[in-house]
Amino acid sequence: MPRSSAQKPHTASQNPFPMPDPSVFMEGWNKALESFKKMELPDSKVPQISFDNDKLMEIQKNYLEQATHLWNQGLVSDPIVEDKRFKGPAWEQNPVASFSAALYLLNTKTLMAMTDALHADAKTQARIKYAVEQLSAATAPSNFLALNAEAQQKIIETKGESLTKGIQNLLHDMSQGHVSMTDESLFTVGENVATTEGSVVFENEFFQLIEYKPSTAQVHEVPFLLIPPCINKYYILDLQPKNSFVKYCVDQGFRTFIVSWSNPKEDLDQASWNDYVEKGALKAIQVVKEIANVPQINALGFCVGGTMLTSALAVSAARKDDSVASATFLTTLVDFTHSGILDVFIDEAFVKYREAQFEDGGLMSGRDMASTFSFLRPNDLVWNYVVGNYLKGETPPAFDLLYWNSDATNLPGPMYAWYLRNTYLENNLIKPGKAKICGVPIDLNTIKVPVYIYGSREDHIVPIDASYASTQIFKGKKRFVMGASGHIAGVINPPASGKRSHWIGAENKFPASVDTWIKSATEHAGSWWTDWTQWLTQQSGKKVPAPKAPGRGRYKVIEPAPGRYVKVKA
Repeated sequence: MPRSSAQKPHTASQNPFPMPDPSVFMEGWNKALESFKKMELPDSKVPQISFDNDKLMEIQKNYLEQATHLWNQGLVSDPIVEDKRFKGPAWEQNPVASFSAALYLLNTKTLMAMTDALHADAKTQARIKYAVEQLSAATAPSNFLALNAEAQQKIIETKGESLTKGIQNLLHDMSQGHVSMTDESLFTVGENVATTEGSVVFENEFFQLIEYKPSTAQVHEVPFLLIPPCINKYYILDLQPKNSFVKYCVDQGFRTFIVSWSNPKEDLDQASWNDYVEKGALKAIQVVKEIANVPQINALGFCVGGTMLTSALAVSAARKDDSVASATFLTTLVDFTHSGILDVFIDEAFVKYREAQFEDGGLMSGRDMASTFSFLRPNDLVWNYVVGNYLKGETPPAFDLLYWNSDATNLPGPMYAWYLRNTYLENNLIKPGKAKICGVPIDLNTIKVPVYIYGSREDHIVPIDASYASTQIFKGKKRFVMGASGHIAGVINPPASGKRSHWIGAENKFPASVDTWIKSATEHAGSWWTDWTQWLTQQSGKKVPAPKAPGRGRYKVIEPAPGRYVKVKA
């Protein structure tokens, strides 16, 4: 614990730490900046970078003052560090560890301040800031056994057992190809995740269609289809009974179907976005209609599944097909103007590289994509587990969501390359007639169905302003709801948990700015699911007797849910 004032202070001769020299620090930064400016960037202009000299001088002044304070503090007591990575008695009682942590935090704070002092275009500044964040996260003293006081103490307390276990964990993760975020041995798809009772009633090379067994005597006559993202397994919407969105829908009396995407192998390495829309989303809509023997269905798209549903609706509108009565979009990008942190990776050179890579087909590795998403939050989703698994020799706790997060899915290369260019790079979906999908130029202005749009306030993948932007695109009746938390936790928020608020604005009022909308919105305690249930009920018609068996006519039961496709590993 930190020393009290009665404890004997360090003397100058006892202090093992050299006084930080800001001039050396700044010299290193300037050299790195000059190297960056001299880089040759193919097919793009070299970014013009300079510093705001007044801000830079202020940063240097603040750094010297804080470094001097840190040095003086080190003479009388161990620095107090307010960061969860360096909390605990082992850090607080070790002067070398506490000083290294405090100095690291000071350097990180200064580097981040310097990124704000840059004069550069927005994308270059965002990229530099992202690079500094990654470098800072990777070089934290907690990530290294030689500097992690807590890991060292555990080695002593366990007589080396934690070190042995850490090496075993490292070898295990190297063999499986990713860092373990949870004890994956405790989960099995179909046994304790993806357990809602149902049957596979259709399949093609792109997806299996699951029809869930009703849990109520009557169901709404308009069936309900969920289209999850194809970059992940569908069971994020059906983890365990207590947090399953699918089970919740079934229990509300909705006749529920879901798309379970295939995990592409070489047989789909030529597949395109057109294929996923025509043979995926549109085919699923058609099959659900035929099984339920109805003219229209309700549909929901989550994340990329929402972008795909938008494409399907635009194609249907061009074909004068009104098979979808209403649509729900969960954390979905349609207008990619504000596309969040992923935008730092996207430019013409990067997209051309991917297009060339997949010109003759191929697969985009699911593990590569999973790693990219993990490094968007490196401290929480990477280095936290490096420290726990390898330095401390711990087994991460059981967590269904993180098991799903590690269950990667490949993508066909051509489909992935088309998506990059027409969404993140050129934002073609919102330009009438610019994008041609399934043989027809699309115009999102022709989508007139009622829509429910949900966005998460702290979402770093689909920022809240990006979710809200869809209110400016769809021309039918709209409802927008904002939930607390992030991309996944905000969505998977069952009412029974009593967690997280949601916000609802004035009826049919959607100003251009999400900030303006938020100022006028009303906060409601708990999950947004109940509000959505009321909305979907209004779109779902009268109650009819629940079907006695899954499928209908030529759509026979193929196998029980969750089916084969979801069990295929990348």
